[in-house]
Parts: sequence; structure tokens; C-alpha cells
Amino acid sequence: MELIKKNIHMNKLKCKSTLQLTLDDDFNVPDIKPDIDQIITEQGEIKINDIKAMNGKLLVKGVLSFNVLYLCEGDRRPVNNIAGEIPFDEVINMDIACSDDDPTVKWDLEDLTTGLINSRKLSVKSIVRIYVAVEELYDEETAVMVEGPEDVQYINKKIEVTDVAINKKDTYRIKDEIVIPSNKGNITSLLYQDIGLSNVEVRLLEDRFTIKGELPIFILYTSEDEENPIEYYETEVPFSGSVDCNGCNEEMIEDIAFSIVSKSLEIKPDADGEERVLDLEVVLDLGIKVYEIEEPEILCDIYCPSKEITPVIRNADYENLVIKNNSKYRIADRIKVSNNQPGILQICHANGVIKVDDIVAEDTQLHVEGVIEVNILYITEDDSRPMNSLRGVIPFAQVIELKGMRSGSNYEVKPSIDQLSVMMLDSEEIEVKATINLNTIVFDVITEEIITGVEVADLDMDMIQAMPGIIGYIVKRNDSLWKIAKKYYSTVDNIMAINELSDDRIKEGDKLIIMKRVDVIL
Repeated sequence: MELIKKNIHMNKLKCKSTLQLTLDDDFNVPDIKPDIDQIITEQGEIKINDIKAMNGKLLVKGVLSFNVLYLCEGDRRPVNNIAGEIPFDEVINMDIACSDDDPTVKWDLEDLTTGLINSRKLSVKSIVRIYVAVEELYDEETAVMVEGPEDVQYINKKIEVTDVAINKKDTYRIKDEIVIPSNKGNITSLLYQDIGLSNVEVRLLEDRFTIKGELPIFILYTSEDEENPIEYYETEVPFSGSVDCNGCNEEMIEDIAFSIVSKSLEIKPDADGEERVLDLEVVLDLGIKVYEIEEPEILCDIYCPSKEITPVIRNADYENLVIKNNSKYRIADRIKVSNNQPGILQICHANGVIKVDDIVAEDTQLHVEGVIEVNILYITEDDSRPMNSLRGVIPFAQVIELKGMRSGSNYEVKPSIDQLSVMMLDSEEIEVKATINLNTIVFDVITEEIITGVEVADLDMDMIQAMPGIIGYIVKRNDSLWKIAKKYYSTVDNIMAINELSDDRIKEGDKLIIMKRVDVIL
């Protein structure tokens, strides 16, 4: 007798860890740069260069890259910048069981502050949180049928599970050229750049998926134009393409995470030899998960009229996708210029970072609270301070409706900003409008009893001989032909044939004749 088994691919979080680190360093202004009069704004990002696992620890090497935009006096160009890096080399404690696995590392720049020590020196302080997770793809082996003697009886039941069809990482490279409009001056050097990612859409196809979206791009640069030595330009670069993904198809469900891992803008001459073209290259990191809904019929009971069969049973946990929800919300608020800052003459650029502070599950809802941290770069009314930045925090509280979610369901919310627009109301107030995207996926963990083996023994012949050969039976509540046949060492087909039943449906009070099928060997 042999159990036929089927593997169901499952994914689970094996272990995770987090580390908060503080980076702090001082930097001198290069000799070719003018003195710092006042800091306008700063930007930073983390670059992970190396990840090495060993003996329950994870060695993470990387750098904080920063760029500081500042005002300078007495220079033909009143705005300048200084860029630099702070390296770090940190050890994160992990579960020893995860020491040889391939971890996923994410980072969050919780704070970046720059301060002026003197006109030729500034301090850079940052708080960085690093998240490490190790996921494990494993097979849950489940019996689905039996091969053996003809009189072996078994019954199946159908369950719904979410099979992990694909779980891998990949990259997607975007290359394009940006040509500066004719009403803008030639580029001498880039002072400040912001490259984002928005409105990403994915469609699964046979063995591949398509991707399209937009790269919002802002640059502030020094110009050859004597009248306008500092200029800026803002645009959006659309992109589209396909990524090979062996094994996927249109019927599956994707859960693909996108993030920018590297980006660059390089100045190059146009056909006339003028520095008016920017060579753009962006590399996206793709965390690809593709799920397939399956409804396997698993073995739930087994017996044999001529043998004593005891199934070996254990509990198995399966994940079942409840819902994948992509919710969009519009948020609006106003930000005012403080008394010690110059008034607004013209808005140059605005960017925002969404941060979720709390998620509370209640019935079929997720209550999500957080903030959008907004940084606005603007031209001022004050000629002595021609450029300034304004920071603001816009709180939000949203409810995500998730039909089918239950207490104990596992959920993940991936927030992003699809659109951010700002409008100057007057010289002291700005209206901010944002569309946030809360991409949510919910799984239930289902526990099922599965049969992993069988123990076969000979029947107790004395007990079998003591049983009557023919029995008159009155159906009780919750009875089934399967239960009755198993109890009296018969089969469902045999009972149906003797009682001339067209199907196996019975109800309380029905009268049945049952004949024992065991051939007693004396």
C-alpha cells in the first residue's frame, strides 16, 4: 500500500532583525567651492555595498551618500552644493538557523540633519534603520490518494491553498536621455537632483510580465547664462518593458515590490556640442512573488474491510490568499512659512516620503495612521536669500476595507506616493495635495489534518466473527455512508447496491441493510 503525495510550495518568514544606527561626521568645504553662508536643504540615501552572513550574524557594509545645497555670498552663482559619503560597517545579530540564507535588506533614513560649524565646515548627522528578513520557501507534502489492494477505501476533501509559484529577485534597467528645453541655459554642473518612481503598473503574461511607470525628475543646475546663473528643470520620464519570469501566466496573482537601487544623471553635449543633454540610468530592484490559487483534493480518511488500517495524522499549516487590495486615497493640507523664513516668490520642486506609524486590525478593516514628510524648494522674495526650503508634516488616517480578513490573518501594507502637487496660495502659505497608495495583501493560515502514513495490521478475527453478517441500521444525525461503511467493515458502493440507492445521500431516520464484506478465514 502506497500513499501518493503532492508538494505544495509555501513561503514563510524564517527570521528577521532590525538595527538602528547613528552616523555622524564633519566635512570640510573643498577648496574649489565658495564659503557656506546658509544651508538651504539636504538629501541623502543609503547604498548597501556588501552583505555577508556568518555564525548567526550579518555583516552589512554601505555608505550614506548626502548632498547639501547652500547659499554663498560674493559668488557669481549664489547657490552651491557639497556632496560626500559616510561609510558604515555594522553587525546585525540573526538567528543561527538563518546564518547561511540569502537575506533581504531594506533601509529607512529616519533623520538627516546638517549643521554649519563655520563657513568652511559642516556637520552631518543621520539616523538609519536597517531591516533584515530571511524568507524560506518550503514544500508541504500532502497525501492525495492511495495505491494498494482493490478493497482499500479512501476519501478526499477539497481545500483551497495559495501556492508560491515564483519567489525570486531581479533587476530592471531604465536608460533614457533628457534634453533641456531651448528656453533654459546650458548646463555647467548639477547642484541638486531628485529622481522618483510613481504609477508603476504590472501585468502578468505567459513566462513574463510587463512593467510601466514614470520617473519624476527634478534638477537644479548652474548655467552658462550670465543673467540666470542658477536654473531648474522638472519633467517626467515614462518607461515600459517586459521582464522574463519563467512559470508565470495571466491567471496568477503578482506581488512585486519595486525600489530604486541606483540612479545617475550625466551631462553630455547635444548635436551642436552644447551641454544640454542628460544621460539617465536608473536600476530598479524587483522583489518578485507570484502566487497560484490551487484546490487540491487531499486524503482525509482511509480504511480497508480486510485489514486494520490506522492513518498517521499530523497538523499542517497552509497559507490562503484572502485578498490583494490596491487602495488610493487623496490627502490635502496646508503648510505655512515660519516667521524666520523668507516669503515665497516661486515654487521650484516638492517631494514627499510616506511613513506609516501604526496599523491596527479590526474585524475586516485595517486602520492605518502615518505622515507624509514634505520638503519644498522655492525661490524667495529676499534677494539676500534667493533660495530656501520648507519642510512640513501632513498626517493621515485611513481605513482599508478587506473583505474576508479574520482575526489572526497575516497582512502586509506597502505604502507609496503616486502623486504629489503643491500650489502657492500666497507668499506665506502652500497647499499640498497627495495621492497615496496602500498596497495590501492578506493571507489566512489554515490548519488541516493530513495523513502522512498508514499502519497496517491484521483484523481481530474473533471480533469480526462476533459481528452479525447482516445488520438493519437506522440512520442517525450527522451520519454518512462513509462512516457507516467504515464502522461495519463494508463499502459505500456495497451499501448503495444492496439498498438500491442512486447516490450516497442519506438522512436521519432512513433504514439501511448492511452486509459485512470480510471473508473470515477459519
